[in-house]
Amino acid sequence: MTSGLNLQADLDLMLDAATVAGDLAMGYFRSENRSWTKQGNSPVSEADVSVDNYLRQRLLEARPQYGWLSEETVDTLQRKEHQNVFIIDPIDGTRGFLEGNPRWCISMAVVRDGRPVVAVLHCPALGETYCAVSNGGTSLNGKPLHNPVSDEILRITASRKLNAEMQEIYPGRFDILPYVPSLAYRMAMVASGVIDGAFARSGAHDWDMAAADLLIAETGGSVTSISGEQLIYNRTAIRAPALVAAGPGRSQKLLALAKSGGFLQ
Repeated sequence: MTSGLNLQADLDLMLDAATVAGDLAMGYFRSENRSWTKQGNSPVSEADVSVDNYLRQRLLEARPQYGWLSEETVDTLQRKEHQNVFIIDPIDGTRGFLEGNPRWCISMAVVRDGRPVVAVLHCPALGETYCAVSNGGTSLNGKPLHNPVSDEILRITASRKLNAEMQEIYPGRFDILPYVPSLAYRMAMVASGVIDGAFARSGAHDWDMAAADLLIAETGGSVTSISGEQLIYNRTAIRAPALVAAGPGRSQKLLALAKSGGFLQ
């Protein structure tokens, strides 16, 4: 078993790499950045590929014994031969990035035996860096996050389409925040207490969620399927079911809300 000291070493490595990767991404942000559409009608850009290439070289040179899973690297399934796996999204929220929206992030996690144990979510255009270590809490820009336990549901958000549907189902009942293009950042908003919960329909991938899952867990919240099951990462299939990200004490009410409204079906 890797010691807490090694977890801290992994965190230090990832924080340092995230800073360089963030500077690299910012060189493309609101600037010249060739983009195209890949399989699934999802956008990708030079920035995504450049950040991915840098992180893969930097992290695997430092940890050659770790596996690798990234949105912009072909998945060979060799990752399943490793106990520890880097799960990376070089730019989560590429559509927003291309539109000049600052709410995108570099998402980095170490997953061990199916669960994230180290996480960095770096948001250079916002000047925000979230990090977490298993059993070590979550911090934002070096300051510990404390999200109070509550069963009150006031502020929620989801995809653009889901937000519109929830407005129709529950007019005026909740403060539904404007659409945020990065799922990882929406989940970070749950960890920081900016919102009480976030929803996503099925189809998100490990790289969208692994880092933010740990951020939420280390503040006392949870990320589960609609049936309340904890997410397991680094499986052969890396697409997630519909999910609910909840702040501390809010999971049951959010799950009940999603089931009664039927908007995650």
